[in-house]
Amino acid sequence: MSDTLLPGTTATRVSTARLTQNVLHPEGVDPAGPGEVVLFVHGNVSSALFWQQPVLALAATGHVRPLAVDLRGYGDTDPLPIDARRGVRDWADDLAALVDALGLDRVHLVGWSMGAGVVLQYLLDRPDQVASVVLVAPISPYGFGGTTGQEGRRLSEDGAGSGAGAANPEFVAALAAGDTTADRPTSPRSILRAFYVAPGSLPIDPQLEDVFVTAMLSTRTSEDHYAGDAAPSATWPGVAPGERGVLNTMAPTVFDLSGITDLPARPPVLWIRGDADAIVSDASLFDLAHLGMLGAVQGWPGADVCPPQPMVAQTRAVLDRYAARGGTYREVVLPGAGHSPHVERPQEFVGALVEHLDVPAAMPSDA
Repeated sequence: MSDTLLPGTTATRVSTARLTQNVLHPEGVDPAGPGEVVLFVHGNVSSALFWQQPVLALAATGHVRPLAVDLRGYGDTDPLPIDARRGVRDWADDLAALVDALGLDRVHLVGWSMGAGVVLQYLLDRPDQVASVVLVAPISPYGFGGTTGQEGRRLSEDGAGSGAGAANPEFVAALAAGDTTADRPTSPRSILRAFYVAPGSLPIDPQLEDVFVTAMLSTRTSEDHYAGDAAPSATWPGVAPGERGVLNTMAPTVFDLSGITDLPARPPVLWIRGDADAIVSDASLFDLAHLGMLGAVQGWPGADVCPPQPMVAQTRAVLDRYAARGGTYREVVLPGAGHSPHVERPQEFVGALVEHLDVPAAMPSDA
């Protein structure tokens, strides 16, 4: 792994009550040492390697101790199976075990994409342990696929259109094969260039791109990991989420984080995203309903029956309620950036993060 670590970054495997987890941190920084901690949580088909630039930049400020963890099934953390019947709680509980093992009290949580869902689940389950929250290109509080409206209404009882059945089998095969090329549009490197960052938003340094591809290829592929198992459905597009693996954790049958609006204490939230994000969007190119509307998936029954998921609008509606009930949030939109603001606009990303950490909103009293 040493050839994927940027100068100044190192990794420590931490034994916890649930599993051994790999933690990236600046050299000379003890993950279990004193001081305020910012814990970075990566997204799907990635690892903590994607966080190295902000980790190093944040460490240079000298104010906090930045740590980035590999989730189970990714990177160098133990690849235990993922029970999708629990939503994203396997990962949230793993984070709690890590926080306990490191002897931490309250942490600032930064979650990207799927990792933002893990962070919000942690907030729901352990609000007293969260100092603040940063959501980076977050998935909707109602999961990924199979819902409509700002209220996250489920399109079908079985969650059809979400879960592992929505995965591109060619992409899963490319991950399993360790494909490092850009020879096919479904190779990890091609997906990175086309969707993780907005095309043309920036030229990725070739060495960094190799690091990111390595992170993507650390994803375990199986029914217990990515993508998971699927079930048949009588509702278009004919597949429903199963009970195992990554994509099923974000199905609306098991994933609903809108309850953060009802917490007695609501830490400040920073929501940062790019306006050219093609993965998490109100017109996501990874939402089967939107693809059906475009004619890319056959048999789409129409917008009256199966409208695209308004992912950004759903997040905004939940955060607006969060604020109306005594919490605070700030939205930062980076023009021309895609799904990875911390990669595409590292200086702006770190600037917004430092401002969030240095001047947090006052903790609201019980509402």
